[in-house]
Amino acid sequence: MMAEEPKQQAMKAAPAKAINKMPAQEEKGAQIIRFTTAFPAVVEEIVGRTGTRGAIIQVRCKILDGPDQGKVIRRNVKGPIREKDVLMLRETEIEARKLTQSGRASSGS
Repeated sequence: MMAEEPKQQAMKAAPAKAINKMPAQEEKGAQIIRFTTAFPAVVEEIVGRTGTRGAIIQVRCKILDGPDQGKVIRRNVKGPIREKDVLMLRETEIEARKLTQSGRASSGS
């Protein structure tokens, strides 16, 4: 029985060692967390709903910071949104297409 105890202890220690394996940076205590840059923009107007089921809301927002500060752009947002909410935009150069009245509403005869 005494011979089995060290063997059991070794088996228990092996999985714990594998689970606690960390990258070299974290072992040294230097954790590096990198986030993508994002620029705040405040929602000024809700233009309307878009998407096949109306799940996307198109808004006009004013960029508060970054190289395009003060610019008002149109963006598509998924999820609940209202005026004066702040969006964090990863990029501020691409603008959403304008909503049109084409489609089912204007195709009637």
